[in-house]
Amino acid sequence: MSVRVGYFPHNNSLFVLRHRGILERRLPDVEWVDLRTLPPSQRIDPKTGLPSLHSDWLFTEGGYDFIGTGFTPPVTGLANGRDLVYVGISGPRVENGRLVTEANSGIRTVADLKGKRVGIAHGSWQTTLLLFALDRAGLGWSDIEPIETDVRDGGAALLNGDLDAWVGAYPGLTAVEAATELRTLIDTESVFSHPSLWFTRRDFAVDNRAALEAIIAALQESDAWIVANPREAAAYFVDDIVTRGDTADLDAWEAALRGRPFGVNAVTEEFLDEQQHAADLLAANGLLPRTVQVRAAVLPWIGEAVEATKTGAAA
Repeated sequence: MSVRVGYFPHNNSLFVLRHRGILERRLPDVEWVDLRTLPPSQRIDPKTGLPSLHSDWLFTEGGYDFIGTGFTPPVTGLANGRDLVYVGISGPRVENGRLVTEANSGIRTVADLKGKRVGIAHGSWQTTLLLFALDRAGLGWSDIEPIETDVRDGGAALLNGDLDAWVGAYPGLTAVEAATELRTLIDTESVFSHPSLWFTRRDFAVDNRAALEAIIAALQESDAWIVANPREAAAYFVDDIVTRGDTADLDAWEAALRGRPFGVNAVTEEFLDEQQHAADLLAANGLLPRTVQVRAAVLPWIGEAVEATKTGAAA
């Protein structure tokens, strides 16, 4: 049976694994699915909903069996009735990005964002970060004007005045820091742990346990290689960007990868508490059709399998 693994640059681990040939040694029939080549989903108004393409393609013909994303997509999928299960999480990526404004904007706190235009890669971890920050400041989603931006063009929109604030992420945030003085309205660490995470369909996990364990083991091996070879890993991202007709800075990409945790860990109670908090807030603010119980998406044996691969890698 062919196993289809989705990937895209925003999940650094899977993007590098796609280029390393490690998984193919364990699963010769693996097929790689570049999310960027799949048909786009219908645009969702960021004021009233969340895009769900990452979880949808787990259940749609021509999609994939396994995927890695940021914090928000599995919550979105669960709220839309998708029977998915968590596979694992990275360590905290609290240095990856933060909510910023230009220092001379007059915006000094999150509370000052009422009525302001805030740029986010909507549906990603950035949505959750912004919502958590607003909630702490006593505001809700309807108090701001969320603007959907690509993770690469939000900085330019902030600089040219099309945004009042922006959830920036590295390496793109590096160029904005060089162009203007920024004020950090809230950092990631003070809000949530912001891990990468991986998930799959429940039926795939149950019916294809050996394949899932092979994917986890391959990710562990590839992530260890990234830690030992960050510049070589960064070149995969730069080459991809250049091939697509854009420019990228190898030093900035290397620095970004050096600042991120790699390796797959079992889901924790703290992570599940954060997911539940996000699910509750997203539903309460009208971005999800209902809230969910995220712990229903946990299969204990998967966590045991993740920990076993860590032990094997250490040996």
